[in-house]
Amino acid sequence: MKRIITYGTFDMLHYGHINLLKRAKKMGDYLIVALSTDEFNWNHKNKKTYFSYEKRKELLESIRYVDLVIPENGWGQKSQDINMYKADTFVMGDDWKGQFDYLCDETEADVVYLDRTPEISTTQIKKDLNASSLVTTHESVIK
Repeated sequence: MKRIITYGTFDMLHYGHINLLKRAKKMGDYLIVALSTDEFNWNHKNKKTYFSYEKRKELLESIRYVDLVIPENGWGQKSQDINMYKADTFVMGDDWKGQFDYLCDETEADVVYLDRTPEISTTQIKKDLNASSLVTTHESVIK
């Protein structure tokens, strides 16, 4: 059985996330998603998530491509997870290209960076919603 592992926050789940998970699953038989905890996001990534860890985990577990969701508590756990779960391939979006190449030396897993879905990102969604909110607020002040 070929095992694939990927990591992420997966907040405000969208079709770009689904594309990544679908393509990662096609690379093997079993897909493990290490989901960043709320504490890790806040304390180490300086990110506040819209959905709690438990809600994001529930969403990921409902996706047919995902076989197992585990917590990501820190940057340094990747090698340990790859070895513990006997992952053959570590997959990330290409916005992380080169960042995890060291895992090839620390584990027996291949490291693969998949192209992102170009027209969608959580950051862009947040920016668009914020801009839309500002326009709506401005329009209501004018009225």
